[in-house]
Formats: sequence, C-alpha cells, structure tokens
Amino acid sequence: MKTNFYLRCLPGLSLAATVLLAAPAAQAQSTVTGAVRSAAGPAIDFATVTLHRAQDSVVVKSEFSDATGAYRFEQLAAGRYRVSASQVGFGRQWSAVFELPGAAALSALVLPVSQATQLKEVQVVGQKPLYERLSDRTVVNVEGSTLATGNTTLDVLSRAPGVSVDGNYNLALRGRTGLLVLIDGKRQPMTGSELADYLRALPADQLKSIELITNPPAKYDAQGSAGIIDIKLKKDQRQGANGSGSLSYGRGHYGRFTGNLSGNYRQGGLNLFASTTYARREYFNVRNTLRSYYETRDGQPVLLSRADQRNDNTGQDHFVVYRLGADYELSKNTTVGGVVTGFAVPKPHPGGTSSNVSTFYDSLGRVTDYYTARGTGLGYNPNITANFNLRHAFANTAAGKRELTTDADYAYYYTNRLQTLTTFGRPGRPETLLSGDQTGTLSIQAIKADYLQALSAKTTLEAGAKTSRVYSDNDLQFTNTVEGITTVDAGRSNRFRYDEVISAGYLTLSHNREKLNLQLGLRGEQTHAKGVPLDETQTFRRDYFQLFPNASVKYTASPQHEWTAALSRRINRPSYRQLNPFRFVIDPTTSFSGTPELLPETSYNLELGHTFKQKFTAAFSYSLTDNPITDVAAPESTTSTVSRYVNLDRQHYAALTLTAPLNPTKWWQVYNNAVFFYIHYQGELSGTSLSRGQGAFNVSSNSTFVLGQGWGAELNANYYSPQRVGFFVFRDFGQLGLGVKKDLWDKKATLKLAATDVLMTSPLHALSRYANYEERLYLRRDSRVLTLSLNWRLGNDKINGTNRRRGAEDEMRRAQ
Repeated sequence: MKTNFYLRCLPGLSLAATVLLAAPAAQAQSTVTGAVRSAAGPAIDFATVTLHRAQDSVVVKSEFSDATGAYRFEQLAAGRYRVSASQVGFGRQWSAVFELPGAAALSALVLPVSQATQLKEVQVVGQKPLYERLSDRTVVNVEGSTLATGNTTLDVLSRAPGVSVDGNYNLALRGRTGLLVLIDGKRQPMTGSELADYLRALPADQLKSIELITNPPAKYDAQGSAGIIDIKLKKDQRQGANGSGSLSYGRGHYGRFTGNLSGNYRQGGLNLFASTTYARREYFNVRNTLRSYYETRDGQPVLLSRADQRNDNTGQDHFVVYRLGADYELSKNTTVGGVVTGFAVPKPHPGGTSSNVSTFYDSLGRVTDYYTARGTGLGYNPNITANFNLRHAFANTAAGKRELTTDADYAYYYTNRLQTLTTFGRPGRPETLLSGDQTGTLSIQAIKADYLQALSAKTTLEAGAKTSRVYSDNDLQFTNTVEGITTVDAGRSNRFRYDEVISAGYLTLSHNREKLNLQLGLRGEQTHAKGVPLDETQTFRRDYFQLFPNASVKYTASPQHEWTAALSRRINRPSYRQLNPFRFVIDPTTSFSGTPELLPETSYNLELGHTFKQKFTAAFSYSLTDNPITDVAAPESTTSTVSRYVNLDRQHYAALTLTAPLNPTKWWQVYNNAVFFYIHYQGELSGTSLSRGQGAFNVSSNSTFVLGQGWGAELNANYYSPQRVGFFVFRDFGQLGLGVKKDLWDKKATLKLAATDVLMTSPLHALSRYANYEERLYLRRDSRVLTLSLNWRLGNDKINGTNRRRGAEDEMRRAQ
C-alpha cells in the first residue's frame, strides 16, 4: 500500500521537477535597510528594530539587528513610516519620518546608554495587537492573550472575528461553512464533531497565532470554499538553554486543569525544542429537541404527533500532547528541520454519560408513549504526526533571490469508541441495551516542493507541486440485548474504507510596478477517491481533474488610500466522515449518518477592498457555489430523525466586512470587526423545496489595556444576529469575556484571571422546517468558565535574528 502511494506520487514529482527547472521567481517591493550602534561607536547586535506607521506608531514589522548591527525590512507597501530601535541598557531611538517608495537606506540609529542602573517599566505604544487585518487575512495573535489562557483552540476560534460554531460543531467564517483547517500548514482531514474534538484537545497555551485566510494564493490547497484557518504553534527561538511553563485551573460547572512545560536549546546553527501539555477537563452539554410531525390534507399541513426529548451529557477529556523537534543549519543557505507531535491518552480514558427523557404526544397533546435512556461512552484516540523540511537559498542572480523549500509529512490517527445505550419504557415493556464498538484508523502521507525565483527586479515566479494520500478504515459493530438475548444489529453495523489521493501543481506570477501590485495564479488538482462500505454494492469512486485560477491586484493610490481586488475558484470536498454511511446513535430516535453520494462543492469568489490610512478596511465579497454541502435533520419515520449532510443546488453569498482598529489612548487598543452578509439557498429535501435567503450580521470588539506597573486587561464581546444555514434558522447569540493579568518577577512570569461567556448568552436555538416535519433545537455547553493561570519563562531573552526573520518573512510577504 505504501509503495503504491509513492508510485502515485511520481507524476506530481515529475511536475515539480519540470516546474523547478523551467521556472525562475521572488519579488522586489520597497526595502529599508539601516544599522544600530552605540554612542561609543560599536555595533549593537540583537537590538529590537521596529517599523511603525508614521501617523499612529502602530507596529508593522519587527526585526533584530545582526552581529554587525545591520537590519533589513523587505516587501513594504507604499506609505509613511518611522523606525525605532532599543536594547537592554540603552535608550530607545527613533528615525525621522520617511515615505515609500523612495527611501532605501536610513542613517544609523545611535542608541544612548541608559542613565538608569536598573530596568524601569516602559509603556510601549506600538505593541503587537491581538488582532491584525492584512490584505488577504486576519491574524489572531493568541500568544500572550489573557482570554486564551487555560482554554482550548476551539474556545479561542469561537471568539475570533467572523468565526462561528454551530450546534453540530461546523465552523463558519463570515457566515460561510466549508473551511480548510491547517495546523502549521498541515491539513486536518476532519470536519464537524471529530474536528471539534481535536481542537478541543489542543490547548490554546500551545498556540502562537491563528490566521483566517479569506483569499488564499495558489500555493495553498484549493480545498476550503469559504477559506482557510491556519493554526500556528509556538516555537521558542531564544539562544542558549531556555524553558517556560504554565499551570491553569478553570471552573465552570465542572473543573478543568492544564499544565504545560516547554524548552529549547539553541547553539550556533542547531536548535532543539520540546514541549508537553497535560490536561484533564470535565464538561457538560444540554440538547433539547421538540419535533412535530405533519401530513398534508387538502394542501394544508395537519399535525399528527409531537415528541419532546431532553438530553443531558457529561464528559471528561484526559490527554498528554507532546512535541519534539530540531532545526539545523547545514550552511548559511541551507536549513533542515524535523518535528514529531504526539497525542497520548492515559488512563482513565476520556468518556462520558448521558441521560435521555422522551415523551410522545398525539395531535391533541395527550401522552401516547414515553421512555428514558441512559448512555455511556469511552474513547481512546491517540495520534502522531511527523514532518521533515528543507530550505535552500541559491546564490542570488542579477534579478534577485532564488529559494527552494520541501516538506514530507506523515500522520496516523487511531480511534476506539465504546458506547452503550439502555432504554427503559413503560411498565411491562422490557429494557433494551444497544452496544457499539467502533475502531478506526486514519493515515496521511504528503510530499511537496515550492520554488521561488526572481525573473526581474519587479517580477516573481513561484511554482510548486504536492501529492497527498488519505486512507481511513472504520469498523463499527452494534448489538442489541433484550431479556438476556444478544443479536447483531445489522442495520447499524458497518465497515467503511476510504482512499483519497490528490496530486497538484501550481504557478504564481507576481509583478510590482510603482503603485500597482498584480498576482496571477493557477493551481491544478487531480483527485482519485474510492469509498468501500461493508455492502460493496454501495462502493463509489470519484476521479476528476479541476483547475483553480486566482488573481489579485492591489493599487496604492496614496498613503491614505489602497484598493484591492481578488477573484478565485475553490473546492470543498466532503470528508470521509461525511461520506461514511455509518449510523452514529445519539439517542433511541436520533442518529447521524454519512452520505456516500455526496458531491464536492465548487465556488467562484470575488472580493473588492479598500484600506484607509493603512488602518481602516472595507471589503465586499460575493460567492456563487454549486452543490453546496449542508447538514440537515430530516424525518425517517413518524418517530425517528436522522442528521446527515446533503448537497443543495446552489448558494449565493454577498457580504460587507468592516474593520476598525483604534487607539483611544496610549494604553488602550481596540479592534472592531463587523460582517454584514446575505445567503440565498436553492435546493430540495424530503419533499420540501428551498429557495430562501436571509440577511444577517456579526460584530466583535476586542479591547486590550496596558495599565502600568505590570498590569493589563482584555475585554472581548461578540454578537451574532439570527441567520439561516440551509434548512436551519438560528436565533441570535453572543459572548462576553474579560481578563486581567499581572507581570511578576521582572516580567519573567504572568498571573492571569479570565472569565468567558460571562452573561451566559452563547446557547444556540435553531428551527428546521420541512413540508411534513418541524424541529426546534436548544443546545447549551459548559461555556461560562473562570480560569486562573500562572505562566513563567526561564533562560535567555536573546533571539536568533536570522531564524526569526525567516519565520516572519514568509507570512508578512503574503500580506503585501
């Protein structure tokens, strides 16, 4: 099987070789250089050099001076800027205001020796904001956030600008579902509750940032019709031997404990790093459903019966996450690295219990039946991922630099879930025991190469290729036990194997001419997918090749006004879970089933934007999606309902996104974001035609406060108006969070206290209506939590300038 995968990779590697030999790429926008030295004359290395917007001193980029005191900022947009430099033991120095394009080399910044013999607290106006709005993405700088401490990645995502999580844990960005989730650039092949479980197990303390990418360039996978969420993990870059740690305890309805330790050793060209996180959490959720069944008489719906179901669930997570890695500079131009991340599940394994009370009524409101049910669940889901990477910078040509990066990835996920559901009916009716045993494996293999070379001083060509394979095997067996007799439940038992290979190649051409920046990209992806259930007559295959063009243009009319436009085509392939025909039992009359005939959705996306004073942005978006994928809850009989994913016919989407970062005072920063959108759905399900649309909006505001004497605070508020998602209509909801922190021990430690969902306004209410069926859903989670944490840092504060620049350049270039 593995040999077969690498044979299938050969076409992709051949494409990569062809592209790498034929392509020359890299770009040249405005560059600023300078140096930092002391008043006595010697160069100052590892000084913090910061590029600020001239009008408000907000940070644009930060670098570190090298051993000769030199620094360099590349890929800068037109505008007015200032540069500042600082180092321990010296005073801060500022350059004069300069304007780009034009300025290239600045006079050396001469730092005076500080008159103080001890460190004094300085309030820095241009500190890195929690949220940053760039040209094609929003960056959430999780590291250092008070509200992130002790929480999960899913918690942080749910509070990010424009992001929402529905009752089935589907992520949406600016009102649209169909997102690709990456962790350190690596695809996570999960959706819905499985993805939610993974993100809930990933502590926010391990995150550096989250990027919400609405207009991905061609180097990214075409997957994700609504965009990409790229989660970046922390990686210590300090020199010498260093360490950090954190302890947190949160209390909602139940308690949750998280502990983290990390360390690195950097000497010369070698950097070794490791981290581990231990977490044990308990939680609950409430899911209440009121169902009404109808029949049509004389063209009018007539009520037949109702079912009132109340579900209460409690559960616990217990896991250890570990990470080991190394980077080594083979030469000045070549770096290799590798990292292994594991997820271990110690005993007691994660599990939970549930209780269900169901009452059935006739059309007159009389009780016709009732039952209660008790459920148990026990899970074991370890996984391991590995990455090897190489970066090589070739000797520069007259046109500019050339660079090659390669990655090889492997991931393996194992899942075993044991489930029981005991149902008790009226007196005289025997109790029934439903037992489920699911075992699943999922493996991912991927290799890719990216090449960059300047064609001229103003033109860049970037090219690459990638081949990936996802293989999953799930075996599920259910048995029924009634009055001591156990039989296999053939209607629920199944086995499903899914094999998917995607080969891709791309080209991106970038050209910069004075005030105009143009980027054209084309990505081609060949998909081979096969799903084999236990009943092999339901086997399906998907074999298709598709092209995904994208284009973007940016025009900087003046330092005050910048205009952008982008057009792209993207795809959202159904996950193996959405295709899997398994029955996952929620309660005796509610289940979830995959849909083998589900088709991928494709979309054309247009975005027009304007930035005022390099600060305030407004963007109009429009998308047309064919075969949009949405989840529905549809009746199977007059007493049971199945949730599953289906394709609708078409979806129209239009949105206006506004962002306004403000600095009311030197100690107060505010990031405001608002999305106003309209979605119109067309399709048919269960005899019900759908051609409806609804306008909606969501707004968020995040304030950070620097209060002096080491004190700081954070306030976050989100509101989501009523909105339609396919056949579901959700009521409005929101969340308010606040936190306070205090630096201790010369800023080597921080004590934080944070509260989330203070007003308990995040429960979801939804209505789903068909010709013969109506469902009202109420969902509440353990979201109001008070968390106390202590973070500390040990070791050297000096950071390797060369490696730090490499990590920042790639991310910031894409923003220019």
